[in-house]
Amino acid sequence: MKCLIIAAGQGSRLRQRAESKPLVPLQGVALIEHVIGAARKGGADSFYVVSGYKGALLREHLDRVASREAVDIRHVINERWQEPNGVSVLQAKGHIEEPFLLLMSDHLFDPVIVQRLLAQQLPADGLILATDANLHNPLIDLSDVTRVCQEQGIIQDIGKGLSAYNAFDTGIFYCTTGLFDALETSIELDNDYSLSGGVRRLARSGRALSHDIEDRFWLDVDDSRTYVKAEVALDQVVTNHRFVHTSSTTV
Repeated sequence: MKCLIIAAGQGSRLRQRAESKPLVPLQGVALIEHVIGAARKGGADSFYVVSGYKGALLREHLDRVASREAVDIRHVINERWQEPNGVSVLQAKGHIEEPFLLLMSDHLFDPVIVQRLLAQQLPADGLILATDANLHNPLIDLSDVTRVCQEQGIIQDIGKGLSAYNAFDTGIFYCTTGLFDALETSIELDNDYSLSGGVRRLARSGRALSHDIEDRFWLDVDDSRTYVKAEVALDQVVTNHRFVHTSSTTV
């Protein structure tokens, strides 16, 4: 299973801990390495990482990881990294031509979430988003989290400013390449360059589904407060993420 990881943003709120947010160390291991390790345990076997801000630094680090651990990590460069995250996802069009896992470089998660997500049946030309229905999850920053409104597993709307919602977006997606077309349509017709804009386009035709994570752990490591929570979580929940040996290639 191919895995696309968005890692192009600036991450200014954690700048004091590392030049590049994906390289912020957690227990001596870069944040993005925790993401890759969890994805491997969940079923991913090759990685496409979209880099942008401080991209050379990140790519050099990932090349060392790929060599040391014999993990297949390929680079996709986003020169427009200042723009919303949908632009980063679109950079992978042409590189990935089959169903794929889509992750954020700063979200930690229980690998079981990925295992169960990948066991679901994808809608034609659509996607499935792992969602958290625990609206009282203490790890959530309600001012920043992307909210989801879904009915019987079908996403009706998604966005940070939703007033009516019943789940949170974990940033863990199982996608078809139909997402690329939806993002292009969102940009062209809605002037919306975000990943959520593409999901909304798919939702209009019932092709964006929701899969409940059933209170399993996930955390968006976005600032100093959530960084501290991540350190605690790595001790209590997300442990022993080991890499599986594969080949390494660069795009």
